[in-house]
Amino acid sequence: MFVIPTMALVITGCSADRYFMVPKHNMEDLRTSVQTQRATQVTMENNATVRHEQLLHKSDAATQTILDAIATQVERPVCPPAAAPVCPAVAENQGRADRLKGKVIVGEIEKFYLAGPGHIYTARIDSGAETSSIHARNVKRFERDGSNWVRFEVPVPGADGEWVTMEREISRRVRVIQASAEEAERRVVVELQFAIGDHQQVAEFTLADRANLTYEVLIGRNVLRDVMLIDVGKEYATELPDSYRRQAVNGDDS
Repeated sequence: MFVIPTMALVITGCSADRYFMVPKHNMEDLRTSVQTQRATQVTMENNATVRHEQLLHKSDAATQTILDAIATQVERPVCPPAAAPVCPAVAENQGRADRLKGKVIVGEIEKFYLAGPGHIYTARIDSGAETSSIHARNVKRFERDGSNWVRFEVPVPGADGEWVTMEREISRRVRVIQASAEEAERRVVVELQFAIGDHQQVAEFTLADRANLTYEVLIGRNVLRDVMLIDVGKEYATELPDSYRRQAVNGDDS
């Protein structure tokens, strides 16, 4: 009864040694095979690393070659020199004249610019005088192209004894009666271009000897009418342009 199980156990143990136990002499061959495979793997890894480094070196060399070619063909941009700062131009005075309902407001005394010689005189504004007047001497009549002309001299402001010659066509003649004279005086009338402040105009002026008077120019109603208003409480209510002042200083008659 107890013999059969023991035999079965012995048979089972032998069967297990046969399938799971490796003979001792085969272990050395297995170790040798594993070491051989490991050496082969290390060699392959080293070769791959060398090839990778070679490829990187070739890529860097090719990139540097391209950069060198670009540097030789393309000039480096040069920045232009910084421009020197330019100061803004100062606006030139264009003259000044206040206006009321389109009329120039003037004081009793104003600066008067005479075109032609380019002189600046001091003018008295007088609404009691019919025709304007300017100081002149050596008034000589003559004929030009069938018309009556006059040659006369006007003083140079600020220059004692200096006079400048002007020629104009005669517009008309007027009879002037002065309180100190017994007989009427006939005066020549010419047209002159002038400016007061920024206002420019052409008007008639009589040529008269004003040596005994304070002002070289008298502005009468023929100029004031429909153009100017007098503010009797003011003097020099207007201002001439800078260009007229320069011409007067330089003696420019342009």
